[in-house]
Amino acid sequence: MKLGDIYKHKENNSIIQIDSFASHMGDFLEGHIVVFRQIEKHNEFEIGSCPSFNGYGSQEEIENEYELLVPQEELNRMAARVRPDDVCNMQYTSGTTGFPKGVMLTHYNVVNNGKCIGDRMGLSTADRMMIQVPMFHCFGMVLSMTASLTHGTTVCPLPYFSAKASLACINQERITCFNGVPTMFIAMFNHEDYRKTNFSYMRTGIMAGAGCPPELMRRAADPNEMNMTGIVSVYGQTESAPGSTMSAWTDPLDLRCDTVGYNFPHIECKIIDPETGDEVADGQNGEFCSRGYNTMKGYYKMPEATRDTVDAEGWLHSGDLACRDADGTYRITGRLKDMIIRGGENIYPKEIEEFIYTHPAVRDVQVIGVPDKRYGEEAMACIILKEAGSVTEQEMHDFIAASMARHKVPKYIDFVDAFPMNAAGKVLKYKMREAAAKRLGLENAAGIDTAKNNN
Repeated sequence: MKLGDIYKHKENNSIIQIDSFASHMGDFLEGHIVVFRQIEKHNEFEIGSCPSFNGYGSQEEIENEYELLVPQEELNRMAARVRPDDVCNMQYTSGTTGFPKGVMLTHYNVVNNGKCIGDRMGLSTADRMMIQVPMFHCFGMVLSMTASLTHGTTVCPLPYFSAKASLACINQERITCFNGVPTMFIAMFNHEDYRKTNFSYMRTGIMAGAGCPPELMRRAADPNEMNMTGIVSVYGQTESAPGSTMSAWTDPLDLRCDTVGYNFPHIECKIIDPETGDEVADGQNGEFCSRGYNTMKGYYKMPEATRDTVDAEGWLHSGDLACRDADGTYRITGRLKDMIIRGGENIYPKEIEEFIYTHPAVRDVQVIGVPDKRYGEEAMACIILKEAGSVTEQEMHDFIAASMARHKVPKYIDFVDAFPMNAAGKVLKYKMREAAAKRLGLENAAGIDTAKNNN
């Protein structure tokens, strides 16, 4: 969760934290919040203030606040009244514009989804999962922690992602599985300690949270690389707790790398025409929708936004473009808001990204749309090379043009060092579009919004 977003709801007057976070929050919290500092060595709490701010009121008022904490007997009574459909967690979506939405997830959402995810990973008491993805995100809370706890799997959590620390953990703890976004896998592959790491105990893991290049998944599955032979991908969103589709670790490798699997038990999925709402035939692109036990209770204090996302029949509209194959598996082809419309032609960035990624000199790639006076939008490929200067713009353009339709070839090639990302590792394409339009002097070229909300 984002502290600023929670505070804006004006319903919190205290926070429990560890001292190591104090220096990051002092300026924001000054004068507004009572701070309970955790004494990490003794697992106790004390009330007080961080060095950078003074809480609020006098020490006497703070002590009085402490005395008003709920007695243990009342906590026991409250716990006994908890029901499966009660909200257990509120995840704030990684909003790119405006005020992020608080997604209300219930015990029923989270526990069942985590259980189903663990089933398809084949988790058991024999597994040891390294959790390097953030716990404040569904990737850490559900796909990692809840999936493990519902199967008796040992968890080895890291406080934050570091390629060096993750590789060391794999060595020291004989890790059998871990999850991550593509950028985490790439960072580990390129770290100097990678080839020194023992992956012999590795079995499975999830690559998700962003577009996953099939070749990257195949590399992780290679016994001579990470040995994650049972690698899988999960598709969903925070509003679906988060998984809707997933492959099983025993499925064929091509199915696991080239698709996002098939729907979970008791979850319905369909692909619709976003204009008409009608379901489309297999093989056709449309908006992915799901319905089932995993659908959120709603957005906190945002009934209109909830109705815009979950329709009257209970279908959750993802905003993602997908197609269903004849065998019931799904492929994600992009975002409705990411789709580039060039002179009336629909261009799906994910298709171009996956092709560019096959170039041996490419480490990572993101394709965005930028304004254009003639066609409305043009594609730009932002590429991180394994070795700077190893490929020229013209060489990359020629490589793409040799295999892709002319209208899909990016007009602009931009070699970059990194992509802007949020705390959960999600690439912020809207920031890339803003920066590119400004750099090229195209902000008003076609009168289009170059910073669409990408939730």
